[in-house]
This record gives sequence, C-alpha cells and structure tokens, in this order.
Amino acid sequence: MKVLKIGTRQSALALWQANHIKSLLENANIASELVLFETQGDKVLDKSLSKIGTKGLFTAELENALVSQEIDLAVHSAKDVQSVLPDELPLLAFTQKEDSRDVLVSLNPDFVLENSPNIRIGTSSTRRIAFFKRLYPNIELVNIRGNLQTRFKRLEEGKCDALCLACAGVKRMNFDKFIVKYFDVDTLPTPVGQGSIAIQIHKNMPKEIAESIYKATNHHVEEMCVRAERAFLGALEGGCSVPIFANSYRMKTGDILLSGGIISLDGTDIVRVEKGGNFEKPELLGKALAEKLLKNGGDKILEKIKKEL
Repeated sequence: MKVLKIGTRQSALALWQANHIKSLLENANIASELVLFETQGDKVLDKSLSKIGTKGLFTAELENALVSQEIDLAVHSAKDVQSVLPDELPLLAFTQKEDSRDVLVSLNPDFVLENSPNIRIGTSSTRRIAFFKRLYPNIELVNIRGNLQTRFKRLEEGKCDALCLACAGVKRMNFDKFIVKYFDVDTLPTPVGQGSIAIQIHKNMPKEIAESIYKATNHHVEEMCVRAERAFLGALEGGCSVPIFANSYRMKTGDILLSGGIISLDGTDIVRVEKGGNFEKPELLGKALAEKLLKNGGDKILEKIKKEL
C-alpha cells in the first residue's frame, strides 16, 4: 500500500488528532504522512463563527484537497464537520470519544463560577452563550476565538476570568490542570460529535484501502452514536451558528438513546427531546428525533434563530 497523505489543520490540537490517526494506522502497518492546511476558520479570528456565515469553516480546504487528490484522507474534529456533506466526500470512520463535556478553565485555581461577582467568561460558541445567558444571566460573555493556545494567551492577558472549552481538547493539550469546573451534559449539553475524531475520504478511494483505514481507526459503537447525532443535526439543517445540541450512548438493551434539543440565542426558550432506536440504523433515529423536536416547538425556535442570524 502507498504512503497515505493525511490532511490536517495546523493548530497544535489538530496536529495531535492527525498524529493520533497516524499512530493508529502505523499500528496496522499502514504508512502515512501529514499535509498541513490553514482553513478560513483559522484565518478569521476577529469575528464570531456565526458572523462569518460560511459552511465548512474548518473543513473546506481539506475537502478541496480530497477532490484534487492532494490528500487521501482528512482528519477533523467531528464537531466541526458540517451537517450535510457532498456525496463524493463521506465520513469513513470515527474514533472513540474523549470526555465529551464542556469545562471551565481558569488561571485562578480557586475560581468558582457560582460565587464570583463580575465574572467574564470567554467563548464564541452560540450554544455556550445561550446556555450561560439562561443559567448565569449576570456574567459577562467575552468573544474569544482561535486555537487553544491563543485562547489561553487571551486568558493570561486578562481578557477574561475563565474560558469555556471542550474537555477533549483541554485534555489532549495537557491543560487539564487548569480545569476548575466540569459541566454535566444535562446542564450544558454538547454539540454533535464533540470529543470524537472523524476521518473523511473521497468515495473513489480503493475499497481495500478504505477498509484498512476503517479497521485501524474506527470505534464501531461511537460511529453509530455519532452518525445518529449527525442525522439529527442534518435533518434540522443546523450549522455551527445554530445552538443545536445532541448526545447519545448505547443502552444495555443494545439500542441507542439519543438526546437532543435546541435553545434560543438569548437562552429564554429551549426544547429537549430524547428517543431510543435501532443501533444498526442510526440515521433513522436521528431523523425521527429531529421530527419529534420540531413537533414539540423546536420549529418556532429554529425559525426565530434563522431570522436573527
């Protein structure tokens, strides 16, 4: 087999993820090398993601490289992959999730969110902003974007008192000593796929190569769960600027329990739903949960959000 070219963003976290995939491939005696890209989401840091207004902010350049055959596979944070993909560029595999929760990190080890006055929390996520407005209406929210190291630099500069981040990235970059609070997924629900690494290929990749990559990197239970979450998001046509959330796991019965919802941008309105479904048919479960959400009032929230964005 030829040396496979792995496309990745250049941030330290993206490189960690790509090297993790490279290591899994090497364990299966599959040689590979990294090809680095800078995406639009990496370049434009003075605007929140919702204001940039382009799909695939962290993936488009890698997808173009797959089409041109500059690379053989692209490695993404699963949560960054847009809900609807071109038919020619499917997601092949998903790794087992790291801790999928959100966390607060602070340079002050005694920081307590609930008891501290005049708090400034750094985040650019519309989902996190909406939930903070709902749960902690008195705090100040500061728009801070960039890779993990850039955000920590802003924290050191005193731009905010704490950052809200994905636990997975914090742990992978060995910043977990700065974690001062873990949010359970019921309090602060997570976006689709958070904590998992996704591998994207071109549909014309030779079948035997695709099967080898899949066998070396994929976690089957995680794959089915993330595919259910992504089907839920896709049915709602939700992008990174729409505060849709979802989380799933395999029950003892063998089925998937999928929980999901949507929250208004100001945090005042929220709809949560859940549904169990066939483990081998995750897309059907995701679509069914989306229908349930819309019927239970999610349609009104979604319509309002799209007018406001």
